[in-house]
Amino acid sequence: MDSTLRDGEQTSGVSFVPHEKLMLARMLLRDVNVDRIEVASARVSEGEREAVKMICRYAQMAGMIDRVEVLGFVDQGRSIDWIYDCGGRVINLLSKGSLKHCMQQLGKTAPEHICDIRREVSYALSKGMSVNLYLEDWSNGMKDSPDYVFQMMEGLRDCGIKRFMLPDTLGVLEPLLVSQFVRKMVDRYPDIHFDFHAHNDYDLAVANSLSAVLAGAVGLHVTVNGLGERCGNAPLSSVHVILKDHFNAETNIQENRLNEVSRLVESYSGIMVAPNQPIVGENVFTQVAGVHADGDNKDKLYCNALVPERFGRKREYALGKSSGKANIEMNLQELGLELTPEQVKKITQRITELGDRKARVTQEDLPFIVSDVLKHSAPEEEDRVKLLGYMVSLSYGIKPIASIKISVNGKEYMGDATGDGQYDAFVKAIRQIYSEKLGRTLPDLLNYAVTIPPGGRTDALVQTIITWQQDTNIFRTRALDADQTQAAINATFKMLNIIEKRRNP
Repeated sequence: MDSTLRDGEQTSGVSFVPHEKLMLARMLLRDVNVDRIEVASARVSEGEREAVKMICRYAQMAGMIDRVEVLGFVDQGRSIDWIYDCGGRVINLLSKGSLKHCMQQLGKTAPEHICDIRREVSYALSKGMSVNLYLEDWSNGMKDSPDYVFQMMEGLRDCGIKRFMLPDTLGVLEPLLVSQFVRKMVDRYPDIHFDFHAHNDYDLAVANSLSAVLAGAVGLHVTVNGLGERCGNAPLSSVHVILKDHFNAETNIQENRLNEVSRLVESYSGIMVAPNQPIVGENVFTQVAGVHADGDNKDKLYCNALVPERFGRKREYALGKSSGKANIEMNLQELGLELTPEQVKKITQRITELGDRKARVTQEDLPFIVSDVLKHSAPEEEDRVKLLGYMVSLSYGIKPIASIKISVNGKEYMGDATGDGQYDAFVKAIRQIYSEKLGRTLPDLLNYAVTIPPGGRTDALVQTIITWQQDTNIFRTRALDADQTQAAINATFKMLNIIEKRRNP
């Protein structure tokens, strides 16, 4: 049972509007094909009422109304009427699963609480509804008052409840205790359907869910992306995949839609999925180390059963200082780019340099890097004008200052200048060297454009294109770098080398 629309919405700061709930409900039922969805808590708000009506109307038309469930309370039939009037036909009734909660929160004894619950169940059944029962705080009930839990079960097992749901409400259990407690329930009541509802306070929601299944629970509660109260619930994607791959369990889940529903929930909730979240995280099918790409290229040596195609995704090979030639070759193949070994070597060197300064270069950056490295200079030719060192400063209320050291045809020169910006100061220092020490003028700068390579995910590169005019000759130089000023400086040195080559072919 997916509880994203009920328990998941209890994540701090998350609130789905009715049409968002409808879209998620449709995807979960029709596309992901979860067995059941819990969509709301009864009597919360008018917005919730509208959402439940919309979902139930859709589910009724699609023949899936019995798979839509709403949390209700022991409140003398008011929750039942609310759900029924919205079109719902399944109520998940919330009861107390620990003696402490029963006595201190309700101020009632176990027999009194049982009597109230039976009256609610009877009323719901009289309206043709199905009833499931949450034993809230069941985990602490089993730890501190197991006799109370069994008293509740004895008093309610014969009144028409379809499923008994065992929540670790405060996330206090670990797998061995889950196994022990669930096994006690199953052994004592072998004919009853038990669900387990995990919370992730100790980062054990997935492990506890699996332990519950191995102990005999036949239903699990999950949420997309693990949303939920406090630290959240067990993530749908992780629970499904581990059950399938490690325990050969059969589920109805369409796993090729798991990533899609994850993105939709991420968008609607505003809660971003961690990049390393299993199955649905951005980076989980990305190989970084070059040796991994080399092994995959030879015989998929670094792949496991979690092939990305299962989830509508594809494997990627990160570009950065750790990637090496193999990663870059894999990305070039993906883009259909064929380069010589020497060209690949140059691209690898450039990406390594960028990786030292930024964590990640994306595949969208790669064509720009290829063009930048290969377009402006012959592979055998060494630069005649080189930047040996520079310092640029930027201070509030004071003009930027640049101090530079360059070599021209092997001879070193130094210059200093101020300007209206860091790059302007740098160019003025260059012009000072050429004017005062070389007796030459430089081309005029006609246009200066800065762009980010397209793709949406790139944060590694800035592209600078500068248009120059020398006499009647207009030409452009382009450069890429993680820093805008450095990109402009690189483009400027390409210009200096072009004019030096023209002067002395």
